[in-house]
Amino acid sequence: MNIRTLALAPALLFAMAFPALAERIPLNEISRYLNSLTTLTSEFTQVNPDGTVSTGTVYIQRPGRVRFEYNNDPTLVLASGGSVAIFDGKSNSGPQQYPLSQTPLSIILDANVNLGRQGMVTGHSEQNNATVVTAQDPQRPQNGNIQMVFSAPTELRQWVVTDDSGQKTTVILGEMQKGGAIPASRFSIQNELRRR
Repeated sequence: MNIRTLALAPALLFAMAFPALAERIPLNEISRYLNSLTTLTSEFTQVNPDGTVSTGTVYIQRPGRVRFEYNNDPTLVLASGGSVAIFDGKSNSGPQQYPLSQTPLSIILDANVNLGRQGMVTGHSEQNNATVVTAQDPQRPQNGNIQMVFSAPTELRQWVVTDDSGQKTTVILGEMQKGGAIPASRFSIQNELRRR
């Protein structure tokens, strides 16, 4: 071992002991990334407000469409045509439906995500080598918010939706397949009503 290597050894140990701090991803880059997503399919793990854990597959087609299929659970959540429908397999009644604009998930599904809009972002920080953005609809802050977690290079990893009653639902994404074709029928609330 030569003198120069010996002199560098403490510096290398110090550098390896502390991973490089990730810089906070700018809001305009996150908006660009979300707007670039057309379709996305991913396994997910969901932590429900009561602490129970569900798993399944999520399908997203921007703008405005999402489908959550749960493993070992007949529940299905669909969003399309400006509406969200929750099909509860244990219930004989029809799905619970409400406007997509009433859920903070609409921020990700919007045709034009602009996190620079006044009043939209209420938090933007770097935590544990990830960028965390908390956003709400500036016209409807009473509907709750969504906290999105991004890794670098810019990739959506999870979100936490806090609804109008303060209940939190966390969705952690697995490996994502982006840009593939998803049939429009997978998002059709009417198709699902007929099928049931």
